Amino acid sequence: MKWGVRMPLLPTLSTSFIVISAVLVAIGWWLIAKNKRKAHKGVMIAAAISALIFFIIYLSRTVFVGNTSFGGPDDIKIYYTIFLIFHIILATVGAVFGIVTLTLAFRRRIAKHRKIGPVTSIIWFFTAITGVAVYSLLYIIYDGGTTTSMIKAILGL
Repeated sequence: MKWGVRMPLLPTLSTSFIVISAVLVAIGWWLIAKNKRKAHKGVMIAAAISALIFFIIYLSRTVFVGNTSFGGPDDIKIYYTIFLIFHIILATVGAVFGIVTLTLAFRRRIAKHRKIGPVTSIIWFFTAITGVAVYSLLYIIYDGGTTTSMIKAILGL
């Protein structure tokens, strides 16, 4: 285990955007509780844009640079892998819920939006928290393992 700070640019940037997105969702939740609908809408759109920026950076890095394997001790790798799978499922469900929640709002189906919005927010908070944990395990607590580009892997380069 190491505790030095090594913060690679793209993973740090993408993780920052998902944290910003979660913070904006929390602010949006507070605003709607205060009945500030216009401010709520603006903040939630900013949260969605932040999440989209995260996804674009993450996807670009995955395709062109690759993903970093877990570089920590072998005896905890299985726990990391299970946690990572949980995070990926949570993030996927959160993204789908987010799209549905935004679509309901834009289509003015407010009753359904009000029902699904809090659930979406909670899923997104856990997504952000587990995302930061994955980032910390890969880049802060342990040295990352090898990184292979998806393009290189597909083309066998």
